[in-house]
Amino acid sequence: MEERQVSVDGQTRALERPFMVVATQNPADMEGTYALPEAQRDRFMARVSVGYPSPQAELDMIDSHSAGSPLDQLAPVTNAAEIRSLVDRVHNVHMAPGMRRYVVDLVNSTRTAPELKLGASPRATLHLVRAARAHAALEGRHYVVPDDVQALAVPVLAHRLLPGPEAQMERLSAEQIVAKLVSRLPVPGPR
Repeated sequence: MEERQVSVDGQTRALERPFMVVATQNPADMEGTYALPEAQRDRFMARVSVGYPSPQAELDMIDSHSAGSPLDQLAPVTNAAEIRSLVDRVHNVHMAPGMRRYVVDLVNSTRTAPELKLGASPRATLHLVRAARAHAALEGRHYVVPDDVQALAVPVLAHRLLPGPEAQMERLSAEQIVAKLVSRLPVPGPR
């Protein structure tokens, strides 16, 4: 993923921007599925759980799949050039020094939290900054606020963490631990 290239049958091909990997994961207790090692999980920016569809969505799914493949009617909503432009705009979203420190403090708190035996990596810091900038842009702002970081802390950090034995005995999830760390961390004030 990080190398932005793929090798098939001994031939390596460079992948153009934008490049991303979207993966699905079955529940861990399904036979024949295994959790990714920490180093591989760390390469994914975020984990988003979608859960089950509503009963109405499931009924709609039956209708849309019974007459053929819904992919046959799928039409592009953008192109690679527009995505590259949006990514470039997100890079220009301002993140004040206090907000950068807030992200570093939050990620560092995962490394010292007694509930965790493995905290977040420096890659997690970079991903949280990128996600917070994108969130700010989606909210129509050219600058990051604490709400942007807090909104993305769980999806960006939780899948990278390993709860310790005590947290496991208390049935604390990584998501709950991140939420607790966010609630304890002082929010930077305006400058």
